[in-house]
Amino acid sequence: MRRSRYFLGAGLAIMFGGMANAAMAQSEIKIGEINSYSLLPAFTDPYRKGWQLAVEEVNAAGGINGKKLVVISKDDGGKPADAQTAANELVSSEKVAMLAGTFLSNIGLAVSDFANQKKVFFLAAEPLTDAITWSKGNRYTFRLRPSNYMQAAMLAEEAAKLPAKRWATIAPNYEYGQSAVGVFKKLMSEKRPDIQWVDEQWPPFGKIDAGPVVQALAAANPEAILNVTFGADLVKFVREGNTRGLFKDRAVVSFLTGEPEYLDPLKEETPEGWIVTGYPWYSIKTAEHDAFLKAYQAKYNDYPRLGSIVGYETIKSAAAILAKANSDDPEKLIAAAEGLSVPSPFGEITFRKIDHQSTLGAFTGKTALKDGKGIMVDTAYRKGADYLPSDAEVEKMRPKE
Repeated sequence: MRRSRYFLGAGLAIMFGGMANAAMAQSEIKIGEINSYSLLPAFTDPYRKGWQLAVEEVNAAGGINGKKLVVISKDDGGKPADAQTAANELVSSEKVAMLAGTFLSNIGLAVSDFANQKKVFFLAAEPLTDAITWSKGNRYTFRLRPSNYMQAAMLAEEAAKLPAKRWATIAPNYEYGQSAVGVFKKLMSEKRPDIQWVDEQWPPFGKIDAGPVVQALAAANPEAILNVTFGADLVKFVREGNTRGLFKDRAVVSFLTGEPEYLDPLKEETPEGWIVTGYPWYSIKTAEHDAFLKAYQAKYNDYPRLGSIVGYETIKSAAAILAKANSDDPEKLIAAAEGLSVPSPFGEITFRKIDHQSTLGAFTGKTALKDGKGIMVDTAYRKGADYLPSDAEVEKMRPKE
């Protein structure tokens, strides 16, 4: 009898434990997040802080239609295959409602392909290649950050005013760098048919041999240089360029260099006068940004980087999509996201129905040196919607569903 009671008690415990787990699952909604944390901590650490702050704010405000928001995060190590494995585990084992994140463009494309094959909603946070929303765009993928096209259009607007006619380029030799150089050259050549492209340098990402690269660029004798390197590659390129006088009397236009995570490490070596995109958090005076800045500094006792903005707005946007859909059904999530407008620290943004690109903008300006540290000056916020091609052009580039 005692044994029977024991088994009965154990059985009831298991049954009630299962019911409790099921109830807990019903009271939560999960987002699966993937990023290159171990490979690119300068960006992804602030990015993680940003999304963690967003999760706290969402849950403090009542969650998503009364359900607690839970983010389950995985590190892809900078490898597309590992990112797809992580995506599969999040969907099949963790039963997440959607996928979000990624940094490198080739990894973003890999997860986007997975999402399309498995019919899973994916909100790409950072990958900048235009292919994400255009040539390889698909029904299940949306993107937050302004794309290469958008940032190139912002930079080309200023670069076209330069008298320089002989241009050279340097970019990491993978999807992001190739995409950025291609679209900048296209847009600049349309604005300035008199431009000559005299050299291209394609160092491997994360493995730049800066001496020979700088020497080759100097030998081409350009009047201006487009730079797409970032992170440790940027530091090595700038150091060698300064040493060899590459930037003397030459204009430089540079993607991303004004972002604190890439500008700060340059310190007193920061070259002055480069035309850049970035994030001058110290000079943005809007109510939306002030609220974000105050909350971020209160939680972390540190200033935000652009990664902080991207992480924060990725989760805020994902939460808004889930709340509107009131479902984890991918088709309902897509319907909710298309045309959805949400607030952001940079002002209201909209996820366009035609290509699933958000209208989040970017800041342009010039690099300067102040108190031994690089900053952005002469800054202006460029609304993303003002730097996108027409619907007719998008329809030509994006595959038909």
